[in-house]
Amino acid sequence: MSTPPPLEIAALHKHLCVACGAQAEWNAAKQRLVCPFCGHESQYAFSEGAGPIEELDLERTLREATDDQRGWQADTRSVQCRSCQAVMVYDAARVGQNCEFCGSPALLAYESIKPPITPSSLLPFRISESQVRETVRHWFSSKWLAPNGFKRKAMVDTLHGLYIPYWTFDARVHCPWHAEAGHYYYVQQGNNRVRRVRWEPAAGRVDHFFDDTLIPGTRGIEHGLLHQVEPFPTTDLVAYDTGYLSGHVVEQYQIVLVDAAEQALAAMHETLRAMCIQQIPGDTYQGLVMSPQWSGRTFKHVLVPVYVMTYMYRTKAYQVVVNASTGRMGGTYPLSWIKIGLLIALTLIILMIVNR
Repeated sequence: MSTPPPLEIAALHKHLCVACGAQAEWNAAKQRLVCPFCGHESQYAFSEGAGPIEELDLERTLREATDDQRGWQADTRSVQCRSCQAVMVYDAARVGQNCEFCGSPALLAYESIKPPITPSSLLPFRISESQVRETVRHWFSSKWLAPNGFKRKAMVDTLHGLYIPYWTFDARVHCPWHAEAGHYYYVQQGNNRVRRVRWEPAAGRVDHFFDDTLIPGTRGIEHGLLHQVEPFPTTDLVAYDTGYLSGHVVEQYQIVLVDAAEQALAAMHETLRAMCIQQIPGDTYQGLVMSPQWSGRTFKHVLVPVYVMTYMYRTKAYQVVVNASTGRMGGTYPLSWIKIGLLIALTLIILMIVNR
């Protein structure tokens, strides 16, 4: 099945070192552009003070988005990995790289049907690569159920820092609800005390504002792993500036706006349901009916920074992800069935001793 065309991507731009002419890169430790060759620190003026990050009207954008709102701010090219299907955006002159997500060399030129919209904001890298490498080493050593060979490898040399796409959604909701509230009471039947339920009608309403509900736009990282490293601090977003992207790969989103909006609405609905249930009096409930009225639905397309490490153990691939804004980490790793078997045996022995 073919990958649906993306609606927006991010642009890259060269920021040359004034001292040696090489490309300066955003340095998380120094929080500025630094030349990786001569060490010169750039005085580039970022656009952080450009004003508040704009929220875009969701319905209007889906209905009226025009081609002049789309496009790159620099000459770039997109490639898609044939293995994990991630779509990455590179400087047009860059060649010969492997996939930043899974390491596969099987990259194909990727052309979107429509030019994409430039993101409005991003989170800069705040955690340095050296900090992340140390975190990953500790993470490897802490997995005592992993095979010993896995612990010895600690393959942090495959670590990559990149920007991945996210959508954020805001919405205001006014939600009347009604249900039957159940109140427990007890009756005596012979020698037994039996619980009964007295049902009464109940009604109420929830008024709530959902702020920055996060929906990943990536397919290069498992969403379960991303949930482990969320949240990304959207209150720290800065205006989009190519200086922050310098030296980093940007992933082009593959979950389009309309699909992301549906996912966000479903997530909001689940939260709203929990809020309504919390208001129902009594001990239990049945027949909850909600009538949500949504308004002020807006969105942003943002870039967030992560470090990704994909490694093979025997024949299976595993992935580690680090939130490059907060340092929070998640990952998958192999399990030693010998150690698991010994743990189960030890548990059974202890239970036998305790139950004697």
